[in-house]
Amino acid sequence: MKHAEVTPDLVATETDRVVATAASFRNEAVLAPSLCEGWSRGHVLAHIARNADALARVCDVALTGTPGTMYDTPESRDADIAAGARRSADEQAADIRDSAARLAERLAALRPEHAEVRVERTPGGVAIPVGMVPFMRLRELVYHHVDLHAGFTFAKAPDEVVALFLRDAANRLAMEDTPPSLRITTTEGDAYSVGDGATAVTGSRAAVLAWLARGHTDGVDFDGPVPTLPFGG
Repeated sequence: MKHAEVTPDLVATETDRVVATAASFRNEAVLAPSLCEGWSRGHVLAHIARNADALARVCDVALTGTPGTMYDTPESRDADIAAGARRSADEQAADIRDSAARLAERLAALRPEHAEVRVERTPGGVAIPVGMVPFMRLRELVYHHVDLHAGFTFAKAPDEVVALFLRDAANRLAMEDTPPSLRITTTEGDAYSVGDGATAVTGSRAAVLAWLARGHTDGVDFDGPVPTLPFGG
């Protein structure tokens, strides 16, 4: 699977899975820590919802021709997440479902000619190609579903999606100013080199992705000291 092959249907499927997890929480569980440092599960859930609205804004620039950005400012993004973090589980689930529906309307309206329109993340910031929006949304859903620490792991995501995310994570590491030195081989047959490839890293796709994305080393073998990574996704 390539970035451009991520479909709205695949995004919808992963949305439903996140909504089901959110709806399964008792209210006090929403306040428990997530795997995102400094964030509760409520912060993660609020972020998932506001990310849908932000990506809808990206689509609107292409669909309407009206200038805009994904977020007004980094501060407004963080404030919106904090404001929604302490809501009940039912409110969180409904917000994710409703915001995803708004984004789905935009995704259905996009046409091939919109793909190369670029929209700044914040004013003066990195420009996002509109054609990347389905992939970006899918990554947010799957990564942050894992971050909810409620039984969903990368191993439960579709294998072709995990393979795509692993390739994306390796490529992003390779573009760092000072990339770590990795030679990645998975049990499924993937092979990626980052930097000069000095440290051999082996494991399943899901296990290696969990390390690259969040620093978890369970199921990953190294032939030397564990390299330091710029975590996040």
